[in-house]
Amino acid sequence: MRGDTLVVDTTNFAKEAGFRGATTNLHVVERFTRADPDTLRYEFTVEDPATWTKKWSASIPMTRTDELMFEYACHEANYGLEGVLKGARYQEKLGIKN
Repeated sequence: MRGDTLVVDTTNFAKEAGFRGATTNLHVVERFTRADPDTLRYEFTVEDPATWTKKWSASIPMTRTDELMFEYACHEANYGLEGVLKGARYQEKLGIKN
């Protein structure tokens, strides 16, 4: 954590992870900063000299919500996820809150 920002610095990517054609030299720095009480700013910088001529970045504001959130990045080969989501949709129809 640096000040009010959580910094995630990631290297040593597996060959199979391939992000947009990047090599195993891919370097990603992510920053999560509380912009205000209702906004989290997510910024990332991607660098791989073997793939891109210069590093590139993006920034995405995330607004606070009371809605349920589901992780989607790590569901590969998680065949139970379909059932989990169907169950959640069924509970929503019945008005059941977790």
